[in-house]
Amino acid sequence: MRFVIYGAGGIGGTIGARLHQAGFDVTLIARGAHFAAIAKDGLRFVSPSQDVRLKIDCVEYPANANIAPDDAVILCMKSQHTEQALRDLQGAVGDGARVICCQNGVDNERMALRRFPHTYGMVVFLPAEHLEPGVVVNFAEGSAGGLDTGVYPTGVDDFITEVAASLATAGFSCAADPRVMRQKYSKLLANLNNAVQAVTGGGFRDLAASLRTEALACYEAAGIDCSTAEEDRARRSGIGGAAVPGHERHGGSSLQSMMRGTGNLEVDYLNGEIVTLGRLHGVPTPANAVVQRLANRVLREGLATGHYTLDNLREMIEHEPS
Repeated sequence: MRFVIYGAGGIGGTIGARLHQAGFDVTLIARGAHFAAIAKDGLRFVSPSQDVRLKIDCVEYPANANIAPDDAVILCMKSQHTEQALRDLQGAVGDGARVICCQNGVDNERMALRRFPHTYGMVVFLPAEHLEPGVVVNFAEGSAGGLDTGVYPTGVDDFITEVAASLATAGFSCAADPRVMRQKYSKLLANLNNAVQAVTGGGFRDLAASLRTEALACYEAAGIDCSTAEEDRARRSGIGGAAVPGHERHGGSSLQSMMRGTGNLEVDYLNGEIVTLGRLHGVPTPANAVVQRLANRVLREGLATGHYTLDNLREMIEHEPS
């Protein structure tokens, strides 16, 4: 099986690197300076036990990847980039691609299914960073991360079963799950604090609990099922982080976006997903609305992480109309 990793940052780069090391045929799709660095010197892949340069095939656009109908195209870009990425993929191959959404949030699969009849979901538990062109750091050893996957919206097929087996061979905890979106909705609960970290540089449990409580109320109103905390703990019991010599682990994906100065965040597809559900089903979501609004204000006004404090957020949430 050939794997096309569309978006070779922290997550995609780690998946591509470990598949390549396991002997699978891999092509990376990367952009800009990251593409240039990989094309010139290979992908520098760092983990607790290795620091290597891997000569992996890398292109800048899907049209250059020679994608075949049976290739596994794994989307690893952030959700705000998915729509354009899908347009480019469709322009290259029509609807003849098997697309696996290895991304946070729960809207990417719907975006993909509009264009590609073979669409799959993949939940991401993978401690990795990409802060420098050409370099990816995976803060895990043993099991490199969790990547359960399944047909969207439900089911499994022979293709995704083979994908799961291949990723397991490459060192990931990966099973074919016919109800993988239950896991993705649960993962979304954890990602609601991403933008808080990006805006303030930190986070507190009371605020994270408020974001989660609002989300669960929205799920109940919308009839959305998600895996329980007990199920998640049991499934991920073998996945853990580890120190990487010479590399500090800075934080979540949104904070990494701020550190790289990308000018965009995933907040509209994380907290914004909860705000949308609340508006659709009449559930107040003041905490998620404030986090979404403030994160977008930080981007719009070019403010730095830490310009607003957690106390600022709490005060705004207290005065947010319900």
